[in-house]
Amino acid sequence: MADHTLDIRGLNCPLPILKARKALQDVAAGETLEILSTDPGSVADFAAFCRQTGNELIESSNDDAVFRFVIKRPAAPALR
Repeated sequence: MADHTLDIRGLNCPLPILKARKALQDVAAGETLEILSTDPGSVADFAAFCRQTGNELIESSNDDAVFRFVIKRPAAPALR
């Protein structure tokens, strides 16, 4: 179960990534964001987004034309 959910079904590129980037600002370090999308291009887009931003794509699935992604924000670095 994800900590937060973003339902962006019906939106097409580039809106899914833009809305996810904004939603991740409200997700604390170590928490997860579930994203529901109907844009087939979002599969490659979210994989690339996570590689570029340092977030972790911990789940990606497709159920009846709804793509589900779970992204985890990296934990805050330990203070020394």
